[in-house]
Amino acid sequence: MALLRHTTGEIKERKALTVNPAKTCQPIGAMYAALGVHNCFPHSHGSQGCCAYHRSTLTRHYKEPIVAGTSSFTEGSSVFGGQSNLIAAIDNIFTLYDPEIIAVHTTCLSETIGDDLRQISKKAMDDGKVPEGKVLIYASTPSYVGTHITGYSNMVKGILKGFVAKTGTPNGKMNIIPGFCEPSDMAELRRLCGMMGIEIIMVPDTNGVVNGPMTGKYEMFPKGGATKEEIATMGDSMGTIGLGRWATTDAVNYLDADFKVPGTILGMPIGLQATDRFIETLHKLTGKAVPDAITFERGQLVDIISDYDQYLYGKKVALAGDPDQLLPLVELLVTLGMIPAYVVSGTAGKYFEDRMAELTKDVPYDCKYKCGPQADMYLLHQWIKNDPVDLLIGNTYLKYIARDEDIPLLRHGFPILDRVGHQYFPTFGYSGGMRLLEKILAAIMDRQDRDAPETRFELQM
Repeated sequence: MALLRHTTGEIKERKALTVNPAKTCQPIGAMYAALGVHNCFPHSHGSQGCCAYHRSTLTRHYKEPIVAGTSSFTEGSSVFGGQSNLIAAIDNIFTLYDPEIIAVHTTCLSETIGDDLRQISKKAMDDGKVPEGKVLIYASTPSYVGTHITGYSNMVKGILKGFVAKTGTPNGKMNIIPGFCEPSDMAELRRLCGMMGIEIIMVPDTNGVVNGPMTGKYEMFPKGGATKEEIATMGDSMGTIGLGRWATTDAVNYLDADFKVPGTILGMPIGLQATDRFIETLHKLTGKAVPDAITFERGQLVDIISDYDQYLYGKKVALAGDPDQLLPLVELLVTLGMIPAYVVSGTAGKYFEDRMAELTKDVPYDCKYKCGPQADMYLLHQWIKNDPVDLLIGNTYLKYIARDEDIPLLRHGFPILDRVGHQYFPTFGYSGGMRLLEKILAAIMDRQDRDAPETRFELQM
C-alpha cells in the first residue's frame, strides 16, 4: 500500500504497460459461467497453478468451496500438447465425481501451443471416455486477450451450443441471459419475472450454487443452476433478453441466428432508469402487465431519491470495474445529481466511450473515462491525485487508493474479498437500487459525521 504514495500526478500515455489492472483473466469468467449450470464440473485446460488461481479468487469472493478440475500441464504437455492430459482428466472426472456435464475452458498455455478442444473432445467421445447420457462442452478462453467478462461470454455461448435445440413447438417462455453478476442479482431477476407471471429460462444461474446455506452436509453439486433439459428448450422460447452488452451479446446473437429466437440486449438493471427499461421490455415482449407490487417498489426508490438528494448532489465519484456494471451505475449517479468524475474499465469496447459521452454530456464537470488494457487503477489514482473525489465505487483492490487518499469506498463488482453481502443482497431491480442507494448514502453521511466540527455535528442531518 505504501507504494501507492509514489503514484505521480503527471500522466503520460502508456501503450504497453498496465499497472494494477481493472480486470482479471478469461478463465475466471468461464469457470463462473459453468457453475451456473446444474451438475456441471468446470475444467481448466492448462497448468495446475492457473486453475488454483481461478478457484481461489472465486472462493475468496463467494466464501464457498469452488470445485474445478485441471489438466495439470507439465513441461512435456507444454511442448507436445495437452491432449492426453485432458482425455485422462475427462475419464477421471466422470469416474470419480459423476457430474452430468464437464465444461472445459482453455488457458493461455493450451491456447499458445494450439490445442484444439473440438478435436480433443471428439476423440474423448470416440474413445468412450464420455459415458452415455453425459455431456462435454467447451469454450476457448485464452488469458492473454480479453477479460473475465470475455471468458464469461465465451462460455455462455459454449453452454448454449452444447445443449440448445429447436422442436418447433413454442414453450411460451422468455430466455434471460444475465451478465457477469452476483447470484443474488440472478435471484432478483427471477423474482421480478415471477411477479409479472413470466416463465423464464435463465442461463447461467448461480443462485443456490455459490451462495447456498450451511446444512452440515457438503454437496459437490448443489441444487441450483440451470438444468441441461431446460437449456435444451431455449430454441423454442418467445425471445431472449441479454443483460449486459459485453457479457451476453454473443449468446443472444447465437440464439437469434441459429434458432430464430429474437433477441434484445439491455444494460444491467441497476438503478431506476435501467430497471425501468428492463420491466418495460418484459411487458412489451410478453404482453404481461406490470403488477402494483413492482410499481410500489419503484415508488419507494423514487421516494428515497427525493428525500436524500441534498446529501448527494454535486458529490464527485470515481469508479472502476466491468463496463456492463459501470454504465448503469454512472446513469444512476447522474440521476442522483452526483458527478461520475473518473471511470475506468479494463474491458475494451467503443460502445463504452460512446455511451459514457452520452450519459455525461450534461454533467457540469469534465468527466474522464477510459476502457481497455491501459485503463487501470494506476491511471484512476493519477486522476484522483490531480483532483480528489468524494467517493470510490469498485472492487476490493480500490481499498488501497481509498486508504492512501482518505476517500470512502463502496465495494461493488468483482472481486470483493473483504466484505459479505454481495452474494445474498441484490443491486439489481428497484429493491436492489434501494440497497445501493442506502450504501452510497451511508458512505457519504458517515464521512460527513466524521469530519463535522462540534458546531455542525447534528443528531438529525
